[in-house]
Amino acid sequence: MENLIFPADFVWGVSTSAFQIEGAPGEDGRGPSIWDGFGPEPAGDATDHYHRYADDVALMADLGVDAYRMSFAWPRVQPGGSGPANPRGLAFYDRLLDEVCAAGIAPVGTLYHWDLPLELEEAGGWLNRDTASRFEDYAAILADAFADRVKMWIPLNEPVVTTVYGYAIGEYAPGKALLLDALPTAHHQHLAHGLAVRVLRAAGATSVGTANHHSPVWPASGSEADRAAADWLDALLNGPFADPVLLGRYPEELLPYLPPDCADDLPVIAQPLDFYGVNYYEPQGAAAPGEGNPLPFELRPIEGFPRTTNHSPIVPDGLRELLVRFAARYELPPVYVTENGCSFDGVHDPERIDFLERHLAALRAAMDAGVDVRGYFVWSLLDNFEWSKGYAPRFGLVHVDYETQRRTPKDSFAWYRELVSR
Repeated sequence: MENLIFPADFVWGVSTSAFQIEGAPGEDGRGPSIWDGFGPEPAGDATDHYHRYADDVALMADLGVDAYRMSFAWPRVQPGGSGPANPRGLAFYDRLLDEVCAAGIAPVGTLYHWDLPLELEEAGGWLNRDTASRFEDYAAILADAFADRVKMWIPLNEPVVTTVYGYAIGEYAPGKALLLDALPTAHHQHLAHGLAVRVLRAAGATSVGTANHHSPVWPASGSEADRAAADWLDALLNGPFADPVLLGRYPEELLPYLPPDCADDLPVIAQPLDFYGVNYYEPQGAAAPGEGNPLPFELRPIEGFPRTTNHSPIVPDGLRELLVRFAARYELPPVYVTENGCSFDGVHDPERIDFLERHLAALRAAMDAGVDVRGYFVWSLLDNFEWSKGYAPRFGLVHVDYETQRRTPKDSFAWYRELVSR
């Protein structure tokens, strides 16, 4: 920890998402989302943050963080994804934000973390361009209600996950398996982002950015075919989610799969950003496709590194590599690492401490190389519902006993608290 020297105004935070921690799926007028009933086990009451938010904010105050990245649940605010706001849903977030602000913690509000109202999915979901307009209306409701307290705004979390896992391969809700035909969902999410940025700024928001999941892509070998496959996967996972926002264009390889008039929306999508959020977990490996593969690449596991209990390879230097590369490619606004974390079991979690320490050392190296990084958010404050993997992976700095909802800070909580205090 002695080598982890950061600027005095560096922002230290933690992240969560509404569907993963709130629970209370049938309370106070909340409507169903695409995740209700999807996956191997229901989210149920998750970590019951809806009723225990004051205790969870007290944990953050004890941790000493500067900022809390949370998300609003669209089905709790607009149960069907359109029409008037649900006053009881807004009242919950009103109470939560007041509690966070009273603790001296800056709220960082994500408008969408994958919990699309079910009615909108039944009307086409993110394949339907009209969903972007519905998102604009939803953003206006939140901006009007909470622009006075939310310090930083993120319209959508990780649109790549919605596109790839939700619509291309079907591992996440809504469970479509469209392969490259899923790419219009990326464009419609970008359009929603741009429309929301304009709405938020009109309401007086002074710090609006994004939170994109990015990974370095490594070829399986030095062969020309494997390098070409890695370039294609990079264009799919990174390019269509950074390029439209930062460069005002899409990678050429992907244009045949996007709506034919997508260029008309790029001026709306490429709104200037006050910050760029990067969510980093691991690199991706790629090789030339085998016979019968409809895609121009094959995924290959990253070998030779230790793994988390979620089977992710632990590659801290991938964060440095990614940030340095992005700084060279784009004219970046200030960067925040808006998610970084790992799954390990137990309250005594030296593996998580090692993970965080090594990733922060890689982050410090990127800053020393000239990348303007302003803050870091651990994923996550609490053990939670980990999407299609249910409750098995534990990403929290705080252990949650799902039978009793008892919270127990882990050793990594104490480690992070000491780091933040320094």
